[in-house]
Amino acid sequence: VRLSIFPLPGAILFPGLQLPLHVFEPRYRDLVGHALAKDRLIGIIQPQKSKDGAPLYEIGCVGRIADVEALEDGRYNIVLDGLMKFRILSEDASRAYRLAEVEALPEVVEGSERPVLAQSRRQLERALRSFSPAMRLPPADLADEDVVDGVSAVVPLAPADRQELLEADGPIERATRLIGFLAKAAVPL
Repeated sequence: VRLSIFPLPGAILFPGLQLPLHVFEPRYRDLVGHALAKDRLIGIIQPQKSKDGAPLYEIGCVGRIADVEALEDGRYNIVLDGLMKFRILSEDASRAYRLAEVEALPEVVEGSERPVLAQSRRQLERALRSFSPAMRLPPADLADEDVVDGVSAVVPLAPADRQELLEADGPIERATRLIGFLAKAAVPL
């Protein structure tokens, strides 16, 4: 599958979550315009360094433009819905913005994994309480994988650590890594 790529240092989109963006650079305004005319899909991925043209991490997330505000001067305010992780197979430099051939990396939680994921969620909630006692826990009716991804997106972490969470092989592994990050950062009570 061919996908328009939007490299953003420090920005990570997780499946099932949203990412608001203000798009002002001409090449990325072109990217958004192309996506709106085609399928509304954009690949969000971090560059390995903050400089322009830097190599990209291998794993990103496909976002669908859910909301768009086209401004008079050509800029856009958009909101992306995270759909699915992807891996870059190859890049095409024929446009001002990056294009890539990607493969989808769906994360499916099998029924037999649900008890382990539920236990991982409880461990994550305990780690969150230790990390920040004042932090409100996610609602009980939220799906376990949505809790893991939501916490992964909002807990203050270095971009490389958040990238590691995105690259984890599913929500159980992501929860385990996240618990480790929180344990290192937690202040003893």
